[in-house]
Amino acid sequence: DVQLVESGGDSVQAGGSLRISCKVSGDGHNTNSMAWFRQAPGKEREGVAANYVGGGRTYYTDSVKGRFTIFQDNAKNTVYLQMNSLKPEDTAMYYCAATVVAGDPLVSYEYNYWGQGTQVTVS
Repeated sequence: DVQLVESGGDSVQAGGSLRISCKVSGDGHNTNSMAWFRQAPGKEREGVAANYVGGGRTYYTDSVKGRFTIFQDNAKNTVYLQMNSLKPEDTAMYYCAATVVAGDPLVSYEYNYWGQGTQVTVS
C-alpha cells in the first residue's frame, strides 16, 4: 500500500511563489508515476504535472508550463511542486497521486493512490 501526505499549501499574492510537498510512504514499487492534480470549486479535477521516475520524463498541462516544476527528492521520499508566477486561476485544492505506471500521466483515473489535498489560494 502507499500513503501520500501533502503539505505546504498557503494563501499567496498573484505573482508569488509557493512550493508544496507530498511525503510518500509504503510500497515504492507502486510509485513510478507521481503527479499533482488540482480541483477548484465547481470544476473537474485537472492534471497539473506528472513525473515518470523510470524514464525521467515530466509532463505539464499547458496552463502551467514554464511556471510550475515537479521534482522528487528520493532521499526524503518526497515529491514537490514548485509554483512560480502564481495567478488567481491557480487557486485550488492540490492533490498528490501515485501509481505504478500511468499510461496517460495527466489523467486522474490512471492513479491508484491519492493524498488528502492541500489548499492553494492566490489573490
